[in-house]
Amino acid sequence: MKLFDLEPDAEMSPTVGLLHSMVTYNYQRLNRLVIGLTQDQIDYKGPNNELNSIAQLLRHLAVVDLHWVYRLQSSEVPSELTGKFGPMYDEEGKLPSVRNVPLHVLLEEYEQIQDMFREVCKKLSDADLDKVVPFENGNSSTIRWGIWHIADHSRHHYSSIVQLKKSFEGEL
Repeated sequence: MKLFDLEPDAEMSPTVGLLHSMVTYNYQRLNRLVIGLTQDQIDYKGPNNELNSIAQLLRHLAVVDLHWVYRLQSSEVPSELTGKFGPMYDEEGKLPSVRNVPLHVLLEEYEQIQDMFREVCKKLSDADLDKVVPFENGNSSTIRWGIWHIADHSRHHYSSIVQLKKSFEGEL
């Protein structure tokens, strides 16, 4: 029988570590879901070519998490990182196209951002969770909500990837 639990990072304050462990768990789960997929599979956009591909979703998750790394510090994403990873959305408000980028590259980039996120969380105290940081469209959030949102966002797109896999495996 398997025991499921969250594993807070011992280098973080208790509540920050617990929240961070939710992000880590979802990140690892997502990696297990996509590992071994072919280029055609990660570029697949559904039977009518109308869906976001796994490659688009992985890049989107990485870019959104990158923005949170800087939001949690009340900073802007440096232009060199925006240039490297691209925007969250294209001019039409959709996920930017990602094609022919190998899975290992997408996962390495995502891991780099997860490492950056971990370093930020190591510097936070539990009292910092109440701090308010800028969010999108002039809104704001607490740091606590931001960390939770990263985990929730990953779980949301996990289900999208499951559906894509079912579609290209002919299960739908």
